[in-house]
Formats: sequence, C-alpha cells, structure tokens
Amino acid sequence: MSGQDGNRWPNADRPSAVSVDDLYRDHGDWLRRLVAARLRMQPADVDDIVQDTWLRAARPATTEISHPRAFLFQTALNLFRDRKRREAVRQQHREGVAADQGRSDRHGMSEQEAVLELERIVLDLPEKIRDVFVLSRFRHMSNAEIATTLGISIKTVEWRMGKALALCTSRLRD
Repeated sequence: MSGQDGNRWPNADRPSAVSVDDLYRDHGDWLRRLVAARLRMQPADVDDIVQDTWLRAARPATTEISHPRAFLFQTALNLFRDRKRREAVRQQHREGVAADQGRSDRHGMSEQEAVLELERIVLDLPEKIRDVFVLSRFRHMSNAEIATTLGISIKTVEWRMGKALALCTSRLRD
C-alpha cells in the first residue's frame, strides 16, 4: 500500500488485488485501537467485534475495497449497533418473562396459560352461543352484522352474547 494517509490503495480507480491478510497486516492494530477508543467497550467485546469485522472483510472480493479503513470501521460500527439492538431485544424479553412470572405468582397462571384457558372456555360454549361470541369478539362484527350473517334477530344476538359472557365469567371464576 502506498497511500500517504494509509486509507487508499495505490490506484483508487482500480485497486490492486489484496487479501484479507494484507488488510489485517496493514490495518489490524489500527482497527483494534479505534474500536476500543470510539466504542468504549470491554476488551473481550472489542475482540469479538474486531474478529467479526475480519470475518465480514473476508466475504467480498477484497479488490472491491477502495477505502479499507472506512470499510473496516463502518463494518465494525454496524456490528456494534447490531449487537446493541440484540442486547436490547434480549433485555426486553427478559423483562417480559419476569413480568409474566410475576403475574403468574400473583394470579396463579401466566398470560399464556390464561389465553389457553380462555380458548378452552370459548370452545366449550354451546355452538349457537359460541358462534355469536366468536363473531363479536374475534371478527369484530356488530350485532346487526352477526344477525344478518346467522339469520337471527338482533335481540337473539344480544341474548346469546349476554349468555356467552355470563358462562365465560363463571368458568373463569371456577
């Protein structure tokens, strides 16, 4: 590499063929120092980001890299951002699990168990009552739409809906 700033290959219009070994030899120490300084990470995390950067650098044809330092730092930065996003998702998941466990302790069942229990209760409803309940609560149909769909009166829809709610409530209390 003959560029004075260490950032370009000899001919930027047509880079010469280089290998990942050449990139590592020319920019390895620089990348490690830059990642450690700019991203303020623990040494083990710096090692992981730098290693992943070199794995990514090995993927494309290295002759396509005309600005190796920019390429390497942007790759490391993208990996750092991906890692932070994954950590945030994991943290949200852990908090959600902890909240579910807290609800489970207070109410005797987790949210997932409650959903399954509600599904069992709805499936156990008498067919005519269940049809009205499902159309209302899960298909979000109005009483008039349900009456038209099932060929019954609106008053019958209202009665069946009231009966469905009463049955669900009593079974949830048991």
